[in-house]
Amino acid sequence: MKIKKLLFVTKFESLCYDALHSLLDLRKSGLEHVVFLNVIEREKVSMRRGKGYVKEDEIRLKEIANIRFIDWAENLFEMGMEVGAYIEVASLIPKILDVVEKEKPDLVVIGRSQKGKLEQLYSRSDITELTRRSPVPIMVFKHLAEDKMVPAKLFERPLFATSWSNSSEKAVSCLKELGSVIGELHLMHVVNEKKLKTTDTHDVQAMRKKERNRLEDLGNEFEQKGISARSHVYVGDPETEILKAAREYQATLIVLGFSDRTALAERWLGSISRNIADKSIFPCLLFPVKK
Repeated sequence: MKIKKLLFVTKFESLCYDALHSLLDLRKSGLEHVVFLNVIEREKVSMRRGKGYVKEDEIRLKEIANIRFIDWAENLFEMGMEVGAYIEVASLIPKILDVVEKEKPDLVVIGRSQKGKLEQLYSRSDITELTRRSPVPIMVFKHLAEDKMVPAKLFERPLFATSWSNSSEKAVSCLKELGSVIGELHLMHVVNEKKLKTTDTHDVQAMRKKERNRLEDLGNEFEQKGISARSHVYVGDPETEILKAAREYQATLIVLGFSDRTALAERWLGSISRNIADKSIFPCLLFPVKK
């Protein structure tokens, strides 16, 4: 799976051109087309103003977005890339899915969810809803510090946390096409200690060896594609251990398969992928379950 076209969803204040620029290394592996999308959510504009939505707001916000997109597009045109843009007054997730259907991008890039905890509880986060409904991978872009610092090389040290799931297989397919972009790939699997049926040291070490061998076999597949890979097995709570590994190996990106839980289970129990994408400081590349 190659990334030739990406959909860049921006609200400007949290996701700007510097974030897009950090993704342009993907040109080395085939990226040739960027589609911009700015969704003006009528209800949020009304809340900020403290009164009802008026037509002048829509016109003003559309013009501001158009000016920004023209400037960005000129930079990409100079690189020989194709560019498209949508500026819409709509609800965010339905509009993203609508543009995904029209444009058929290989990747959707979106900023961190801005919903509060109570709102997420009842409506699910944008990230959760989008990943459950999108047929393509989602890049949840994060700045690495409060001063909005952008990672210089997003794919320099990605950490791929595989659960050996359907969606993890999709991630493998994509990552194998990024040999000209990835610096060093860290592969990891977390053995959930709750699933260990014994406390016997030999059994635990046997489990670790089994998972290590699986990871090394996968690493060999990446090596054949020209991607240097290192394997790591952790034991514990998956969310905690993935974030620990990301810090220890100074990951520039966390790659995860998304949960295939039902909507109800997702809402009340959450998921490792969603929690990491919503809460961590690391940019995350999420792969939905194969349809």
